Amino acid sequence: MIKALKTVGRYIMLMGRTFARPERMRMFFRQYLNEMGQLGVNSIGIVLLISFFIGAVITIQIKLNIESPFMPRWTVGYVTREIMLLEFSSSIMCLILAGKVGSNIASELGTMRVTQQIDALEIMGVNSANYLILPKIFAMVTTIPFLVTFSIFAGIIGAFATCWFGGIMSAVDLEYGLQYMFVEWFIWCGIIKSLFFAFIIASVSAFFGYTVEGGSIEVGKASTDSVVCSSVLILFADLILTKLLMG
Repeated sequence: MIKALKTVGRYIMLMGRTFARPERMRMFFRQYLNEMGQLGVNSIGIVLLISFFIGAVITIQIKLNIESPFMPRWTVGYVTREIMLLEFSSSIMCLILAGKVGSNIASELGTMRVTQQIDALEIMGVNSANYLILPKIFAMVTTIPFLVTFSIFAGIIGAFATCWFGGIMSAVDLEYGLQYMFVEWFIWCGIIKSLFFAFIIASVSAFFGYTVEGGSIEVGKASTDSVVCSSVLILFADLILTKLLMG
């Protein structure tokens, strides 16, 4: 318990250093653009691929398992839309990104720590936490709404692909179900939740990488710990945010 409280305290202190005003805005903006490309743009491919196949699989599973003469045929499209909007494209996709992006951040900062590059920045009088971590947090928070939007569209395209090429059901029925009682607030709920998840992924992973001590083995352990801790915090935040946003 005491160790956990110490870890939380060190995390809060690190975030206090991180959110200081950058000394050189031009350098911060350059780092910010680089991190957007490395953390956000490079994740588009895996987001589109996973979302496409998950949308197709959800459609097939719902069609095969809830098929009943008492349920309208458009129910498949309705349920697929709700799953993609409310949970998968925001929460589950961020869990996947915690593994990809989080381990990237932790291993990068951990390697810089064990090779004494961070110590060199401190000796030169640079606020290393602000210089290294803040652009990553801003980049993740900026790009995550676009990744969620891409995930939603890719999932819907995957659902239609099962109708066009798999012959699971009529694309007209699927389209009607996707449009039936559409609530725009659900999209905003997913985006709002993803902003919190993006901050968790970037800050927690950066904390474990920045504070690593030892050699390469500890860097690998920090990378693993960052993914596990980020995933647990995302699930906990998902519970709280869903209760607050959906009432």
